[in-house]
Amino acid sequence: MTINQSKDEEQQRVNSVAEKIDNKIKRVDQSIAQAHQETHRIYRNYGENTKVNTFEVDDQMETNASVQQQKQLVALAVENENILNANRLKLENLQGSPYFGRIDIVEDGEEDTLYIGTSTLQDDDGNFLIYDWRAPISGIYYNGMLGKVHYQTPNGKAEVELKKKRQFQIVKNHIRNMFDTNETVGDEILQSVLSEYSDEYLKNIVATIQHEQNVIIRDTRSDVLLVQGVAGSGKTSAILQRVAYLLYHSRSTMNADNIVLFSPNKLFSNYISEVLPSLGERNMRQVTLNEFISLRLTGVQVETLFERYEKDERNLPESTVKMRLYKESGDFLDKLAELEENYPEHILHFEDIIFEGKPFFTKEEMAEIYDSINHAYHITDRFLKTKNALIKRLQRRIHEDRNADWVQAEIDNLSDEDFQQIITDHNIEESTNQREIIAEEFLKERYAPIYNALINNYFFNPYKEYLFLLNEMDQGLVSDSVWQTMIESIDNNIEAHKLNLSDSIAILYLRDIVTDGGVNHSIQHIFIDEVQDYTMAQLKYIAHAFPNAKMTLLGDRAQDVLTSSYRQKDLVTEVNELFSKKRINTITLNQSYRSTAEITNFATKLLPNGEEIKAFSRQGEDPIIKVFDDDNYYQGLKETAKELNKKYETVAILTRNQAQAEQIYTHFSDESIITLVDADFRSIPKGILVLPIYLAKGLEFDAVIGHDISAKNYPDSRSTDVLYTICTRAMHSLTLCIDGTVSPLLSNESSDLISEQ
Repeated sequence: MTINQSKDEEQQRVNSVAEKIDNKIKRVDQSIAQAHQETHRIYRNYGENTKVNTFEVDDQMETNASVQQQKQLVALAVENENILNANRLKLENLQGSPYFGRIDIVEDGEEDTLYIGTSTLQDDDGNFLIYDWRAPISGIYYNGMLGKVHYQTPNGKAEVELKKKRQFQIVKNHIRNMFDTNETVGDEILQSVLSEYSDEYLKNIVATIQHEQNVIIRDTRSDVLLVQGVAGSGKTSAILQRVAYLLYHSRSTMNADNIVLFSPNKLFSNYISEVLPSLGERNMRQVTLNEFISLRLTGVQVETLFERYEKDERNLPESTVKMRLYKESGDFLDKLAELEENYPEHILHFEDIIFEGKPFFTKEEMAEIYDSINHAYHITDRFLKTKNALIKRLQRRIHEDRNADWVQAEIDNLSDEDFQQIITDHNIEESTNQREIIAEEFLKERYAPIYNALINNYFFNPYKEYLFLLNEMDQGLVSDSVWQTMIESIDNNIEAHKLNLSDSIAILYLRDIVTDGGVNHSIQHIFIDEVQDYTMAQLKYIAHAFPNAKMTLLGDRAQDVLTSSYRQKDLVTEVNELFSKKRINTITLNQSYRSTAEITNFATKLLPNGEEIKAFSRQGEDPIIKVFDDDNYYQGLKETAKELNKKYETVAILTRNQAQAEQIYTHFSDESIITLVDADFRSIPKGILVLPIYLAKGLEFDAVIGHDISAKNYPDSRSTDVLYTICTRAMHSLTLCIDGTVSPLLSNESSDLISEQ
């Protein structure tokens, strides 16, 4: 049979499956409409059944039972609607491109043909039309070469013979590309997918998963999976497909709420937001590091990584580097914990609990309780016993105050409705001491802020405790005077409700080990992208905060834009040392897919070991280096951007910092053709953009212009990571503009690429 005959048969199958998908969607829509009517009816009944007289005890009991029953009916109806909507979304995702792969296998002497897509589809008789790409047998498509292959089943390994592996590119239910291969994904499919222009969102590209990415996606054993991947190697795609795979693999014990993804910025969060829904999964929680810290340190403005980078660009003394490196190490957190335990005579720093303008519990009272507890106990135990003693004193106070004149007066002033509400809410039965019980419940509500302060440990001051331990620390890094100046600076910042990034994690960790708080046991997986921007103290704290979570860390040591000026130790080495007691799997991705071969090869010359990076064989234009004199630089930059925007939808001018981005924006101010992107942006607009490089991390653009790659702006090797990251954001076109003298970092580039303007 010729390939054209085969293609005709395959197209007929696509048409047949597409028709079945459309019919299923129609039936699901009918079911959703019926379910919605049923939910509305139950809601209406729920409202009617709760309007019952609750003044009589019998009526009250009957109403409570009815309300509970109606609540259950409402919950079931809503869940039914949610299931139907989820099924519809999966069918929607199959529309137009129902599958991308086919495998022919022989198992136990029987031949079978399986089609692989983004989710499972069965016909009305229960026959599989499409297998989910995450199903165990689908692993053959990604891992298997023709011949004898194995795949993992719940009962162990199964052996089959792989006779054929076929790949499709189906667009609007039409087979655009189709061929048989022995590879995971052939170059033809990749060429077609990668040559498309960038979009506001990252696309779902499970059809193009490579063998090495598949290993990342399907790893379920490792406690810590560290992926060191070069720019454009598919790390971000792999991380999201791994989330989808894990949700499928552990669907009976895990859902999207049990997963947290740490994103580099808000732009990135939006950029990846469509991938999981396109695979039929709900998005997991996403948070930036700064959001995570700020949520745990309310009332204090914590310095962001971007703000610190901007300050470091202006001034970074050697003494600051030494102290920062120490405070950002895992050893520093261990030292804080050790010091806290080594001072049993030391009394923790407590704070008054203020109620209605006066101290309800004083810090002296707390200190007295704490000091009276056996000093041989651990700090955490002494703190907990202090907390429990204060809660008991609060309970005793409520009991004592219930007959106070002011309390009785407050109860007398309650409306009949509020009085009855207290009785109903707390199921208070009529008795001789009913009024005293009502008074106690009234006081519990009145004193709720005090109870809340005790439960949430607001009476402990971790900031003062941190300063005390810093004063006690034998650091040996800098002179005592420099160390004291640093402590005074932290104290002044705290007074102004501000905190440096390097101190924030230490204070959080100290607060947690003293109060035994800050731990979330429900999270099963943590994903961290751009992990090269994280310190070991931050990773140690995240592991502490989510003790039951496995960690997937993705980064590129060559894109260490934010800390490369002072961090020397290798990322892989640091992570392996930090998590030495865990099962660690380190995977390296050296194949770059994002950029054309010309751009990738240009960028790799900037790196000392650039020859290790393999460019994908997608041909394009050579990068261009434009050298302008000072008088016409910005005019030349503007004209370059305009010219590129005629060909490409998204042109990004990338700068070293925010100040440079703002300066460029002012030169375009006479025309509304450019968007200045800042840290608060949540989506990537079309057209000409200008933004600092740290906001572009993890993103890609059709065309990139590197701003002022001159000897003045990029003077030495400390700028290599910044320039490399700028170059590797480009998919199709890269232009480096220079104001004056070319940076020495470009000395290895061909003079043919340089043009004087």
